[in-house]
Amino acid sequence: MNNGEQEDGFHPSPGRKYRPVVDNDRAVLEMLPMDPGLSSSASRATNQSNLMKIKVGSQGNMDTRTSHGQAPANGGGNDLTQEHKLELFGFDSLVSILGLRSMTEEEAAVPSSPRDGDDGSLTYERPRGNDVKLGTMMGVFVPCIQNILGIIYYIRFSWIVGMAGIGESLMLVAFCGLCTFLTGISLSAIATNGAMKGGGPYYLIGRALGPEVGVSIGLCFFLGNAVAGALYVLGAVETFLKAVPAAAIFSETITRVNNTATPEPIQSPTSHDLQIYGIVVTISLCFIVFGGVKMINRVAPAFLIPVLFSVCCIFLGISVAGKDKPAPEITGLSLESLKNNWSSDYQLTNDAGIPDPEGKNYWNFNALVGLFFPAVTGIMAGSNRSASLKDTQRSIPIGTLAATVVTTTLYLGTVFLFGAVATRKRLLTDRLLAATIAWPFPAIIYVGIILSTLGAALQSLTGAPRLLAAIANDDILPILNYFKIADGQEPHIATFFTAFICIGCVIIGNLDLISPTTTMFYLLCYAGVNLSCFLLDLLDAPSWRPRWKFHHWSLSLLGASLCIVIMFLISWSFTVVSLALASLIYYYVSIKGKAGDWGDGFKSAYFQLALRSLRSLGADQVHPKNWYPIPLILCRPWGKLPENVPCHPKLADFANCMKKKGRGMSIFVSILDGDYHECAEDAKVACKQLATYIDYKNCEGVAEIVVAPNMSEGFRGIVQTMGLGNLKPNIVVMRYPEIWRREKLTEIPATFVEIINDCIVANKAVVIVKGLDEWPNEYQRQYGTIDLYWIVRDGGLMLLLSQLLLTKESFESCKIQVFCIAEEDSDAEALKADVKKFLYDLRMQAEVIVISMKTWDVQVEGGPQQEESLGAFTAARHRISTYISQMKERAQADETTTLMADGKPADVNEQQVEKFLYTTLKLNSSILRYSRMSAVVLVSLPPPPLSHPPYFYMEYMDLLVENVPRMLIVRGYRRDVVTLFT
Repeated sequence: MNNGEQEDGFHPSPGRKYRPVVDNDRAVLEMLPMDPGLSSSASRATNQSNLMKIKVGSQGNMDTRTSHGQAPANGGGNDLTQEHKLELFGFDSLVSILGLRSMTEEEAAVPSSPRDGDDGSLTYERPRGNDVKLGTMMGVFVPCIQNILGIIYYIRFSWIVGMAGIGESLMLVAFCGLCTFLTGISLSAIATNGAMKGGGPYYLIGRALGPEVGVSIGLCFFLGNAVAGALYVLGAVETFLKAVPAAAIFSETITRVNNTATPEPIQSPTSHDLQIYGIVVTISLCFIVFGGVKMINRVAPAFLIPVLFSVCCIFLGISVAGKDKPAPEITGLSLESLKNNWSSDYQLTNDAGIPDPEGKNYWNFNALVGLFFPAVTGIMAGSNRSASLKDTQRSIPIGTLAATVVTTTLYLGTVFLFGAVATRKRLLTDRLLAATIAWPFPAIIYVGIILSTLGAALQSLTGAPRLLAAIANDDILPILNYFKIADGQEPHIATFFTAFICIGCVIIGNLDLISPTTTMFYLLCYAGVNLSCFLLDLLDAPSWRPRWKFHHWSLSLLGASLCIVIMFLISWSFTVVSLALASLIYYYVSIKGKAGDWGDGFKSAYFQLALRSLRSLGADQVHPKNWYPIPLILCRPWGKLPENVPCHPKLADFANCMKKKGRGMSIFVSILDGDYHECAEDAKVACKQLATYIDYKNCEGVAEIVVAPNMSEGFRGIVQTMGLGNLKPNIVVMRYPEIWRREKLTEIPATFVEIINDCIVANKAVVIVKGLDEWPNEYQRQYGTIDLYWIVRDGGLMLLLSQLLLTKESFESCKIQVFCIAEEDSDAEALKADVKKFLYDLRMQAEVIVISMKTWDVQVEGGPQQEESLGAFTAARHRISTYISQMKERAQADETTTLMADGKPADVNEQQVEKFLYTTLKLNSSILRYSRMSAVVLVSLPPPPLSHPPYFYMEYMDLLVENVPRMLIVRGYRRDVVTLFT
């Protein structure tokens, strides 16, 4: 059998080409049973040789060659039954399916199946990522360690122990460490729930909480990283100037320790020196960042090794401090020092942190949380480089949590060691106590501190630009398009921008002022990660299957709560400012940003909420106080619209008029004539066009396209099945077929009557719009009155529609008039009083007018309105008489006594026809007399009389709407939609 032929007896549906699976297809090779006479090694060798090169042609043919370009020996000898066992189910070759695209590449284009007339071949290759890929150690663990072991540990940690004491310092480390550890667990769960692109926490938060939340928190986290870079640079410069005072350009500031028996001078560098050196260091680090991932990987160990060596020197110095005291008040490991330093000693300090009774800064536990928390941040350093990792699902959890545990353990041990090795005075005055006690070379500590802070700054300047570039590449905010980069390129423009922010913060020069700002942005990001995991874990959607199993929604909620608590503990003012900044970005993204559907957790939450709400609504009747109109709008019921126009332009305007303040749902439906199998693709295209139109008209609603043999069958299916529970449409809205006689569309009367009868059977209200072309939009203000001709009890639907019209800007200047049609022998005044009382109880303001009209008699009162109505009445009666004569002639020709209309028996009672015509004439003349200049007229819809031909009913309706420019013909249903009670 040739590759292009089909198996006998199997006929695929038109529009798709099926390709048989050939004998050497990879799927067949893997699924064929092992030949007993062939050894396993020989079989593997044969399969490998056949799988060296696979190319999919335009017709699905498989062209398989060996590595030497020769065809295999058993090219065509396999059994045909075995060859077609996949094709029988309409499957393409597994080679084609598995080779379509890499599921880890979100933006990879999905190649379409070859169709008739396509030429060439499609060769599928796995997309290639960056050449440089990092493992767990260099990609996650080392960057996290470098970010965590930063300036706070070396030049602030001993001071924190002296101020808070050992006990509260342990609480401080445990409190902050628990926050980052819980965040690391949440980060691990989200990062292992699928392939992860660049952007780190922004990517995770954005895909979990939506683009608006992701961009707002992502930009704040970017600012936090940029400011943190300045924090680390200032720490490195301050340490350098402490170690080498001669390098200072300006004179040193001398601060004396007050309230001590022997005041000692304390030297600290000036802010100008910090600014100048900080700018130089920042620019130097930017050159390293411009070198790319390769350069950073080479430099990172050079920064980390001295750091680890310096930590070892600190521990060695503490252990030998008791024998070889490096400085006064260094006691060595002493229980007495441990006891003396156990409790806290919060006091006033000057700007340099030196205790001073006249100082401006008072420290407490909350303030120390803000100062110390940057020492535990940095857990996102690995995830920030997610695009450069070999295996994000393995590296991020292991590397992040390992770095968190190691550093937290180090901090807890260091609290005891610092508290036991020196007096409180030394702890509070010696900002570089770590260098003072280090052994054997104290100068090595300065080198370690400088390289540690520079390494952390390097990681910040590396992660922040990549984070900004990832936000820009998602194309949510057009203002960020300047920072876009192609795959595999370095974010040079984003690096320049990050360096500019970093230099600006360096110019500030105050380390203690920058630290709380950084802390707020970090905590905001950590809270977003925890909330993302909490939402995803709580909803537990089928797509939530993280490889990291050690997580629970309660832990994520606890982590998010700790983040918020820490933010307010540090400073409620900084918290309010950071939340306000994130809210402003969120608002800006929601207005200016482009829509992005990432399948975020909020969509899942909305789905779960909708299901719960739908179940809670039940299937019982909705109380009138909770009733909302849910219109089912027939977009193209009578045709005569251009093919590229999915709906009449004024229908959406009218649908919005049926909602109060835009609340409510509309269902826009269009019926496509034809066979479903042939028109399914056309229906999908039409549904997209209709949905686009609805969005353009700012109408809350959904679009549906139904394929049916004809309009009547399609609508009958819609009215029975559309909607769920109490969210089914309750009002059918359509345009009045004014064109049926002018265009000679003889099929419209039957369809029109069938739709109305189906609505009556299905208990749906009906609103028919006459004069839709002249319906005003939201900017066309109307004046005059809204006139209601209230003839039958309709549950208050007509009254409610008039009130809804008044809530719209175009009709808010109008007033309502209610015309009650009464028999001549009825008490008009009593009826008027009853209606006024009823409207008052309904909280509706309207003028009530009672019209006495005897339905069985016509009194010609003269006037132009009556003459117009009489002219239309005479023409309608003449057409009906002609139609009855034709029916009788056809009945005589068929030799039957039954009159037939549209294929159905018709019981024509000419006296009853005259009655309908007279009643309609009287109502039309009354409308023309009282409401000719009204903004809109609402009148009750008469039901189609039984056994009357549809043609007669159309004549009645045409006479009713004659010469009325804008009319709503309304029929309620067997439910009240208004209530008198509160």
